[in-house]
Amino acid sequence: MKSIARWRVAAGSLLAFAACGGGNVTPRDAAYEPMPQEPAPVDTGGDNADTTTVDGATCAVVIEQHPQEGAQPYAVHVPCTSQTNYQTVPPSSGDHFQCWPEYRVFDVPVPWGNLMHGMEHGAVVIVYNCGGAGQECLDEVARAQAFIPNLPLDPTCGASRRVILAPDPTLPVRWAASAWTWTLQADCFDETAFAQFYVDHVGKTYEDLCGGGYPYANLCDGVLCN
Repeated sequence: MKSIARWRVAAGSLLAFAACGGGNVTPRDAAYEPMPQEPAPVDTGGDNADTTTVDGATCAVVIEQHPQEGAQPYAVHVPCTSQTNYQTVPPSSGDHFQCWPEYRVFDVPVPWGNLMHGMEHGAVVIVYNCGGAGQECLDEVARAQAFIPNLPLDPTCGASRRVILAPDPTLPVRWAASAWTWTLQADCFDETAFAQFYVDHVGKTYEDLCGGGYPYANLCDGVLCN
């Protein structure tokens, strides 16, 4: 079952939303490219979504819940040289690579097969695509980088925050976020909407684990990570 909530949000405005409820691998260096993905259609809910409009709103936000993809009831590992084909935008669940990334800010795209493993551990992933958007989007990225250290402490992991921020040039919208079986899409960065998504969904998975994570250069090096 898929749950969808749509609304417009203004910076600083908090809005409630409605929801229903192995093998040998050739080593790679730090410059390897993320695995390509097949494009998937985006279900924005159409006329059936709950919509609230706020005067002076600056961001349109869509939050959706999706069925779990991949092996059931638990996702499994696939080789990190595999092509991923997740069915939601951004990806929100499914089989994934052996190694998950460090929980931090990246300035390069991170393969979704690795990000997905972090999400299985309860992380929230925030991605953006500033292609052609100019300085306004770059300013939003700076705001997002400053925003992460100010999020509430992780309820399971204490002082750490299981959040990853990275660019995604394949993203069909400017901003998005994923947690296990949940997605958010937005046409600009709104701290309140993304903070609420983090609070609502961090650690909400069957494998709620803290710590770990592999450096970017090792995510598919054929030595630590296959």
